Amino acid sequence: MSNPLESWTEEQRSAFLYRACATAEAGTPRADLFMRLGGEAEAQATIWRAQLTASGKPAPPPFVPDLRTRLVAHLVKLLGPAPLRGILAAMKVRGMAIYTKGEPGGHVAPVAGSIERRHRGLGGGGYLRAAVFGINDGLVSNASLIFGVAGANSDPGLVVLTGVAGLTAGAFAMAAGEFVSVRSQRELFEYQIGLERDELAEYPDAEAQELALIYEAKGLAPGEARRLAKRLVADPEHALDTLAREELGLNPDELGSPWQAAVSSFLSFAIGASIPLLPFIFAARDHALAITGLLTALALFAVGATLSLFTGRGAVPSGARMLLLGGLAAAVTFAVGHLLGVSAG
Repeated sequence: MSNPLESWTEEQRSAFLYRACATAEAGTPRADLFMRLGGEAEAQATIWRAQLTASGKPAPPPFVPDLRTRLVAHLVKLLGPAPLRGILAAMKVRGMAIYTKGEPGGHVAPVAGSIERRHRGLGGGGYLRAAVFGINDGLVSNASLIFGVAGANSDPGLVVLTGVAGLTAGAFAMAAGEFVSVRSQRELFEYQIGLERDELAEYPDAEAQELALIYEAKGLAPGEARRLAKRLVADPEHALDTLAREELGLNPDELGSPWQAAVSSFLSFAIGASIPLLPFIFAARDHALAITGLLTALALFAVGATLSLFTGRGAVPSGARMLLLGGLAAAVTFAVGHLLGVSAG
């Protein structure tokens, strides 16, 4: 069970940020949503305050937002809530789903089963897209490194050493970064889901009211939104799952594995980085650079064409754009390496 003082502080902080969001959205229907969610947060803070005094502990002093909260509120007023929805969600500000593309403006709230299928459908594409981007990162960075070194010194042994070092360092850096990122995100999601679990047990009616407000913002009539929210929250098996999806925008079944993300990132980067390196290992010395250039160009075009699956653009324009950008990077580093090699010589 949550610490009542911590829970009181979090609800007060949420109310403060809801008011900042309402101010930023003044004149829009979202302002009313945030004001009402702020009122719910203050009501929940009152419950935690009552628990404190009932247990014989002193009542908390008047709430004073900390530096982080004031900074986020200032950014919300400056930029609006939408660009900061990830930060706001992490600070227990609900309703950020209204900024998801396709949902603002009144789409009917989906039921739990359809939400699950939608998230699963997106999950697979997300992993594939991440793998393609990892291959692209390894390909462009190591090809640029190899061409830069080859421009300065044509010794294939030095090029191979540099390419292997670039592949190894880049793959481990990508894996470490991805592990830390996914692990931190998972810890945050688990913490937020834990808060929802405590709040659902402590005040289910207030949670149902919050959920109803979010459904209203998505276009449901107030009465229908309240009936749907009460029915969902009343089902212990699906209540937490529904709250996590609708209030937090999370799929509890797909929080991500840090190790899986790290290994996938390592392998995808290594695959891409190995493409420009292989000719210097297996091809004749006189032809290695030309073969590397050809393989890199083909791989860049293939990566760009594959990315068109996620962007909706044509495969040929996407492939040509990636080829142009990657080729430009390799050409620039080759020229810089050549100039430095000449000056050093």
